[in-house]
Amino acid sequence: MFDYFTFAESENNKVSMFLEPHFKGQRSGWIEVICGSMFSGKTEELIRRLKRSKIANQRVEIFKPGIDKRYGEEKVVSHDSNYILSTPIEHSSRLLQLSEGVDVVGVDEAQFFDEELPENCQRLALRGIRVIVAGLDMDYRGLPFGPMPNLLAVSEYITKVHAICPHCGNLATHSYRLVQEEATILLGEKDRYEPRCRTCYHMGNILDLRTRGSEG
Repeated sequence: MFDYFTFAESENNKVSMFLEPHFKGQRSGWIEVICGSMFSGKTEELIRRLKRSKIANQRVEIFKPGIDKRYGEEKVVSHDSNYILSTPIEHSSRLLQLSEGVDVVGVDEAQFFDEELPENCQRLALRGIRVIVAGLDMDYRGLPFGPMPNLLAVSEYITKVHAICPHCGNLATHSYRLVQEEATILLGEKDRYEPRCRTCYHMGNILDLRTRGSEG
């Protein structure tokens, strides 16, 4: 029998929930999605889950979009510099070809993949594979990003992580672009983006001017 969640009783008799799904009995595949804004720890959580699977002697394969070469060709790297070796691919159909005999498949930067990613992840899950996907749920305009909405709809398990807004200290849900560039896909780090809460995001460049003024 498959249990998507594992519960444990805390000292004060309240119920707490572990982060990862758990299954019992025969092998079953499923899809997990880790989503949030930039600098929220998505890749860090993806790497943690994949390394745990490796420690358990499960066969793991990790993939990332070929377009993302910020940290080299074959590494998935978090903003805290933790990394795990990966295979860059140009289309999500390659997941099916490169995942034979695998127990766990990890996919980073899912927002940059083609619209067939959700369907191909479902095919992997039907093979009995645990599929763990990390990606931005919204682009810099605050709109659903690439295949992420459909992927969220078909996944069994979703973890939304948050950064901290540097302007007010609230939970950040948006990725604010600091440069004047309208292309939806623009790879970058803290020189081009910062996490913001809903309110500070909609204040736009007024906060940029305040920050520059306080530094002057």
